[in-house]
Amino acid sequence: MPTIKRFAGFVIRMYFSDENPPHVHVENVDFRARVSITDASVLDGEIPSKFSREALSWIEKNRDWLLAKWAEYS
Repeated sequence: MPTIKRFAGFVIRMYFSDENPPHVHVENVDFRARVSITDASVLDGEIPSKFSREALSWIEKNRDWLLAKWAEYS
């Protein structure tokens, strides 16, 4: 799946054939994490604190859109 959103220092991606629960990948060259769309919790991996607030806030604010995309492509 293409990149959903680019930030300074990381990207948010959604992969077409991923399994439930609905989630996105928050990544850069130094870290990777899977984050639940429904509650913006980190499922696995880690996000450094300097990126965490921005990433999780964006996921929360865009939850409905992200869930619609998950349903459309999964």
